[in-house]
Amino acid sequence: MAKKKFVYAFGNGVAEGDGSMKEILGGKGAGLAEMTKIGLPVPAGFTITTEVCDLYYKSGKKWPAGLDKEMDKHLKLLEKTTGKKLGDAKDPLLVSVRSGASVSMPGMMETILNLGLNDASVQGLTAKTGNPRFALDAYRRFIMMYGSTAMGIEREEFDAAFNEVKNSLTRKRLKTPVGTKVLDTDVNADELAVLIDAFKAIYRKHIKADFPQDPREQLKGSIDAVFNSWMADKAVTYRKVEKIQGVKGTAVNIVQMVFGNMGDSSGTGVCFTRDPNSGDNIFYGDYLINAQGEDVVAGIRTPIKLSDFEKKDPKAYKQLVGVRKTLETHYKDMQDLEFTVEEGKLYMLQCRTGKRSPIAAFKIAVDLVKEKVITKEQAIQRIKTSDIEGIFFPMIDKSEAKALKEAFLVQGIDAVPGAASGKVAFSAKTAEDWAAK
Repeated sequence: MAKKKFVYAFGNGVAEGDGSMKEILGGKGAGLAEMTKIGLPVPAGFTITTEVCDLYYKSGKKWPAGLDKEMDKHLKLLEKTTGKKLGDAKDPLLVSVRSGASVSMPGMMETILNLGLNDASVQGLTAKTGNPRFALDAYRRFIMMYGSTAMGIEREEFDAAFNEVKNSLTRKRLKTPVGTKVLDTDVNADELAVLIDAFKAIYRKHIKADFPQDPREQLKGSIDAVFNSWMADKAVTYRKVEKIQGVKGTAVNIVQMVFGNMGDSSGTGVCFTRDPNSGDNIFYGDYLINAQGEDVVAGIRTPIKLSDFEKKDPKAYKQLVGVRKTLETHYKDMQDLEFTVEEGKLYMLQCRTGKRSPIAAFKIAVDLVKEKVITKEQAIQRIKTSDIEGIFFPMIDKSEAKALKEAFLVQGIDAVPGAASGKVAFSAKTAEDWAAK
């Protein structure tokens, strides 16, 4: 009997999996494998299958026999591919640990970045890059993400410590007036070193142990955290609301880190190959300079539009436009992309079929037929019953610009079709309680 395969590698244009293997590799893992195979710039890594998550829960949160050995094999392959070693004090390999179920569940499960940093390797990263601020920033992010995600420490406690450093040290050094916001990027290396000590103290207070220095211990804890996030309240509720059934669990993607926080020639972004609201054939998305992926979601700074990214870094933008065309042609549909630029070089981190409004669903389907990308029959099959219902919902008449401007109070990102009125819920729990009544 053939030995069951739990781990699939990708890197340097070669991948053991492909885009058809979403049930096994999850959407993110399948996308990384497929992008690697078609020659796009994807960091090397490996994917632990969704079946492992299923076995993890069936065995009382224990890893299946053979996973440790298979993972060690793929970790050595990754070290060979990258020329770096996990935990090395001179030139450390750092990885991200990310979830990815076969069905897209945006924001519902966990991610940990910069894994492999410890007190020794952060010095090696500093020496290798010549950028102590970058290295210490990466370390403080890792401690915070590991502490909150893997160990369950409230994120707010880390945020409070960061705000204390910004307001007591950074503000004083820069002589920033009270009332003017101090940005994360204003904090220098010395202040980040103070913050790291504060983060370690928070970790020690809650866990009754020092922050782990062994990268293998860090990796085990992070993989478990991703598996555990599959059954987190928000993920369970999302599957219930979206009527997602019969899915084994989440895959885990361990990928070489590329850094968007190395300075103004680096950054991170998310984009759609077409406008997901209107369906117009325009490149739509945001880019955050000198940041990592979590910063875009957290909203700590306002990102710039892709048009401004083109002005800021025309070479990287041109690479991204090429990727846009390649992926739309390959998948024959609008795509949702996540990318990082490290010192001017583009890396693709995710590709999936983009969610869209009902109006956009119709326009994209019709336009793809006109562009001879898909047939009329394929276009009809892509329109869901909910899309047809959605276009009949009452909507705000945007042609009434003057009246809208006079009535304007605040705005947000639309999440459902149509316009509605009702009470404002300030937490997911409140909204769930109201919906249950």
